[in-house]
Amino acid sequence: MSNRSLTTDRAVHQEDPPPAADAVPDHSLITAESENPRLTRFWKSVVIILTLLGLILTMNQVFFWNLFGVTLLTNTFLYLLVMFFVPILFIVMPAKRSVTTHDGEGPVGVPWYDVVLLMAFMSCAAYFAWHGVDIHEYGWAFVAPVSATVVSVIFWGLILEVLRRGAGWIVAVLALLVSIYPVTAGQLPIGFLEGIEYDITVLAQVHAMGSESILGLPLQTAGSILVGFLLFGVVLQHTGGALFFHELSTALFGRFRGGSAKVSVASSATMGMMSGSAVSNVLTTGPMTIPAMIRSGFSRKTAAAVEATASSGGSITPPIMGTAAFLMVSFVGVSYTEILIAATIPAVLYFLGIFIQIDGYAAMRGLKGSPRSLLPRVGPALIAGWPYLGCLVLLTVMLFTTGNESQVPFWVVAVLVAIAVLRPSVTFGPKQWSEMTLDVGKTLAQIIGIIAGVGLILGGLSATGVALSLSRDLVALVGDNVLLMLIAGAFACFVLGMGLTISAAYVFLAIVMAPAVIELGVDPIAAHLFVIYWASVSYITPPVGLAAFAAAGISKAPAMATCVEAMRLGLVKYVVPFGFALNPALVAQAPLGDVILNGLASIVAVFALACAFSGWLSLIDVRLPLTLRIPLAVGGFLMFLPQAVWTLVGLGVILAVVGLCLVRRRSAPPVMT
Repeated sequence: MSNRSLTTDRAVHQEDPPPAADAVPDHSLITAESENPRLTRFWKSVVIILTLLGLILTMNQVFFWNLFGVTLLTNTFLYLLVMFFVPILFIVMPAKRSVTTHDGEGPVGVPWYDVVLLMAFMSCAAYFAWHGVDIHEYGWAFVAPVSATVVSVIFWGLILEVLRRGAGWIVAVLALLVSIYPVTAGQLPIGFLEGIEYDITVLAQVHAMGSESILGLPLQTAGSILVGFLLFGVVLQHTGGALFFHELSTALFGRFRGGSAKVSVASSATMGMMSGSAVSNVLTTGPMTIPAMIRSGFSRKTAAAVEATASSGGSITPPIMGTAAFLMVSFVGVSYTEILIAATIPAVLYFLGIFIQIDGYAAMRGLKGSPRSLLPRVGPALIAGWPYLGCLVLLTVMLFTTGNESQVPFWVVAVLVAIAVLRPSVTFGPKQWSEMTLDVGKTLAQIIGIIAGVGLILGGLSATGVALSLSRDLVALVGDNVLLMLIAGAFACFVLGMGLTISAAYVFLAIVMAPAVIELGVDPIAAHLFVIYWASVSYITPPVGLAAFAAAGISKAPAMATCVEAMRLGLVKYVVPFGFALNPALVAQAPLGDVILNGLASIVAVFALACAFSGWLSLIDVRLPLTLRIPLAVGGFLMFLPQAVWTLVGLGVILAVVGLCLVRRRSAPPVMT
């Protein structure tokens, strides 16, 4: 089945209206290619060339090709990486968001000042790449020629501008303050902020040429692992993967009560897994799923909340996940495959909780699914989309068997592209190649630009030595109380997540908060996943709730009411991180038997929590009064704890509530699905 036929079928079955012009919120990071007047034919060609050069460079490093007989040092490779990808941001992203509007109006082409910035950035990166050996062997990070110092200052400023364009003013200002903080670190009257003081010129050299700032662990991880996985996600979407997973979700869940919302959850989970961005996920799948939910009986705010809540889970869904999960590789010091395994049970619990709450909502309002005759069939959908499922399976199997996770996504991309080119039912000609390459370039430019800028936060805290003292002070403040530390960490993650990207919030807290939590006995992988989960809840939580605001724009619902509704639907997401932080078996950091038993117990726990939050006991199909919802929630939380006695107590409470509900059910007819 071709991409075009998939689109046609969806229009027949769901009759989705096209999104209104004002459905796209103002905080979309990069304007779509078809709506961006800056991307003239010439600048499209420049973006495509830079993208291809960046991909060839990355593959040369990952596959050890050593093209032209040259072996690149790590720092030289990273300078060339940013030299090819980051300038794309100056091409596609205006200096002011208002310069390019979403309806395509605005100046045509790239203005002269952005061309100057683009050339200056490439010149700085090329200078450092050329002197990569000198920087490494002669310690230019601390003692450098005057020319290198001048270039370092310029490069520092350009990276901040890149970060401002890619992630916004808040992240850029934080990076500026933290990166310049070492200049005054020795003079601050606050004890825990005192650290090693730097001269401004030496600090510029440390940021630009050191191994713990712009070229730090985040960018090293991006170059070695992240580029390949982001490439895979974009190629999977452009070869028809997004449409296939939506069709499959419709075939599987469309006939059940609240089916349109369950389709939204499933399709948003798979789409989010490919994109790793909650907001872009909403903008991609929302125009399809939100109108379908509204037509099936969901209120506008609930339809938007379902889409936002499901989309915000994509960044924690294996096997691709979001950028922060890849950064864990360098901070925790484990392979991505191990992180993939660890994130599986929490992701299942998160989406299970949403499914159950949607089921309760639909049951209490009598919302039925769509007739089978109007839905695609599972068999034909699977037959049409076997390459996409096959490539996900191949990716997962190769991650576990090859032992070289940086090469795996490139091999799978080659298979996926070959299928798209050779399969007669798929249209994949020069136009599709061009659009896909442009999307790859824009995606990688934004992510790599943000990661390079966020490295300044890492560099500022590492240079002064304050990161370690902050962790020690936090431990001294809370004593040995792990739960209190987790609550404080959750609050810090949430506050930072309101203004920062997940990647920026994660890098900051991975330095400051995670070590303190680990020192109190929390498993390192669990501690870092805890930070990622709580940083991502800001996408659906007031007062910011970017994903909820984006969904509200599509559904025409009040933004704040949508945030509140999304927070209610995603309540399990607030509890699950505490569960796996206190019980490492839920992130597969225990013997297999314990992982299986605790995983099963956590499924029961999430079922109980979701039913308590929704007010409806699924399977039994009876409304829950407040007097039963409270003990059901308590029992669910107790089952998350690692001690067997508490698990049994929680299970006993849940069974008691279920027993009482069975008695109540005799006096009320069951709700038909």
